[in-house]
Amino acid sequence: MERDYPACARCGIKKNEQLCRNKDGKSIPGCPTKGQADLLAAAKEEYCRPAVAAFARAAAVQEGEGYGQKEEGYERLRPVKCRLEETAEFAGKMGYRRLGLAFCTGLAKEASVVERFFRSRGFEVVSVVCKAGRVPKESLGISDEEKVAPGTEEQICNPIFQAMLLNAAETEFNIMLGLCVGHDSLFMKYAEAPCTVLAVKDRLLGHNPLAAVYTLESYSRYLK
Repeated sequence: MERDYPACARCGIKKNEQLCRNKDGKSIPGCPTKGQADLLAAAKEEYCRPAVAAFARAAAVQEGEGYGQKEEGYERLRPVKCRLEETAEFAGKMGYRRLGLAFCTGLAKEASVVERFFRSRGFEVVSVVCKAGRVPKESLGISDEEKVAPGTEEQICNPIFQAMLLNAAETEFNIMLGLCVGHDSLFMKYAEAPCTVLAVKDRLLGHNPLAAVYTLESYSRYLK
């Protein structure tokens, strides 16, 4: 018998009627709230660990502080904080002082602004660009035709080195800025401190990948 894996993205039940939000709610096949009691219990157990509980609580408090007009009811909630501000506030809630900034060389100017911002908030910032180490692409078997600019010397993006450098600096919280698809995955795999994403790489859409999602049925339909 084929297993029903979670498919929350396909759940068509109204939010206030979903089992994950309402104890008397409805569910679809594969609903993790209904059918994964053992894993749910294991997850809850993790939240009992002091360090995890503190982290999760700070994140939940930060979420709540991101909205105003609460006294007017849920339908009148108004976002009041951007992600940059929330990142600084969350790091402050956790008592972090040394932050890591792993960024893409294509966003070097933005990284400079971000570093100054966090320093102005009293944080120490250790920043590492993706090309650190100057490792040639040939070391990964990349052919000349596979380079961004064939006929030139190119260096790999080096997220493992970025992560190791921040590990060595004993950063407490790492901020990712514009790392490529795949490179971001390697960074998170090797980084020892908790990580968050300030912005993601999207060369075509000005680092706003949701633009393709919002227009998938219209201007971006060629992607389907």
